[in-house]
Amino acid sequence: MKFPVLTMPVSALAAALAICTFSSAASAQADNRSQLTMSAGMTDISTLDPHRATAVGDKGMVSEMFNGLVRFTPGSADPSTLEPDLAEKWEKSPDNKIWTFHLRKGVLFHGGYGELKAADVVYSIERAADPKRSSFAANFTSLDKVEALDDYTISITLKYPDAAFLGRVSNYHGGNIVSKAASEKLGDKFGQSPIGTGPFSFSDHATQQSVKLVANDEYFRGKPKLAGITYRMVPSDSARELAFTSGELDAAEGKSEQRWVDRAVKRGVKVDIFDPAEFRTLFINRNIKPLDNLKVRQAIAAAVNVDEIVRYAGKDVAAKGCSAVPNGYLGRNCDTGSYTYDVERAKSLLAEAGFPNGITIKSVVSSIATQQPIMEIVQAQLAKAGIKLDMEVVDHATYQSKSRHDESAIVFYGAARFPNADNWLTEFYDSAAAIGAPAAMSNFSHCSVADDDIRQARVEPDAQKQLALWKQAQIKIHDDVCGVPLFGLKQVWVRGDRVNYGYSLKGTLNLQPPVTELTTVTRGAQ
Repeated sequence: MKFPVLTMPVSALAAALAICTFSSAASAQADNRSQLTMSAGMTDISTLDPHRATAVGDKGMVSEMFNGLVRFTPGSADPSTLEPDLAEKWEKSPDNKIWTFHLRKGVLFHGGYGELKAADVVYSIERAADPKRSSFAANFTSLDKVEALDDYTISITLKYPDAAFLGRVSNYHGGNIVSKAASEKLGDKFGQSPIGTGPFSFSDHATQQSVKLVANDEYFRGKPKLAGITYRMVPSDSARELAFTSGELDAAEGKSEQRWVDRAVKRGVKVDIFDPAEFRTLFINRNIKPLDNLKVRQAIAAAVNVDEIVRYAGKDVAAKGCSAVPNGYLGRNCDTGSYTYDVERAKSLLAEAGFPNGITIKSVVSSIATQQPIMEIVQAQLAKAGIKLDMEVVDHATYQSKSRHDESAIVFYGAARFPNADNWLTEFYDSAAAIGAPAAMSNFSHCSVADDDIRQARVEPDAQKQLALWKQAQIKIHDDVCGVPLFGLKQVWVRGDRVNYGYSLKGTLNLQPPVTELTTVTRGAQ
């Protein structure tokens, strides 16, 4: 079969090519804003669905793409700084059980999904509270109902007064608002094609290489000063440091180690050390024998020298914990004190438990710099008491997966949450949040001893009685040795001289510097 040949005069063809070339050049130069290139030290993303994103790197990207009804001011992790975000104002009933939020008008979702309406908020909060669709459902147990009073007004009724409620609907974890239309259309693929209202929108994901976000020029706070953000996947600390030093990265996760920080400062690098500290705990999995034996758990606690671990981490970046609840959280109580380091007592406890020759237990350990070296110290400490720790060192994603399939006898886990005892105790020590439970979150210990106190405190309207219940819960958790609290480890990032975040960085619950519409990168010499 012959096809007709289309001909064009040479002059016309040249003119067409010239137009095409001009159009391409104009398009390339249309946005002369700078790109910010950064690395959070991750291997790859797991999901960018804000109601599913639990990995540190994922949460950082989510924070650029989504908003809550209220937000932490950029650079702060202090709940007293919460301010309007998608809601321009709100009020609550005298009994603190009915909250009414008034939405900003004209806020647009990415990707042509239209204006944010009350229906999107209702859908998002109900989604965040649903354990089948959210990893943060346990944070919304106080929720009774969510209603759209009109297109821009939402009423949220609680079962009981919740002191941390505003934090639950902030730009953090389950508080992020998604597009109802996009979520329903994309289904399980929403985490790979997220649609939010933030200053940057999702553009591209190259597996184990990069994620690209582009400026949302319709952002309700104003057109971003950056053209976009490129997150590069550089899990190796040394490779990431080299990439930053050579100027390939504008900002990067550093090592939360004193020696590394001191060395970077001596080189004249801008080092940001900020809150919240990720609280490190050795969770003891009683589902794996012989850790169901209290004396064995007590032996592990006695064999761990927390002071030695904190000295290794360093004075500027680490602070020893004194309770199951992290330092600085409302409701933390240190009356029980830390476990006493005593190797001989650990050996005696093992013998009393029927293991005079010691025990061998397995721990799945992440290869990241903030975990493997600490666990190697723990391994050496336990060995002195006759406890052989068989460490399976894997990449961080595999560690997360195996830990959440109950494959680790000791789970070293670090996290930062909304700074309130209820959030922490609910997620890590309430049996409803145990691995394998319908509302599973991060109770790697399968601890249940303090369930009643945790749940009563959650609905207790009297602040002093609530504190007393939290104290009682912490004592029970300590006595039952659900885990060994270690220390809080602050966030460490480095940035080039040309990077201006647009705010003073003192803290961020998403654990990496927020990139806002005010962030700039001035191109030129590093």
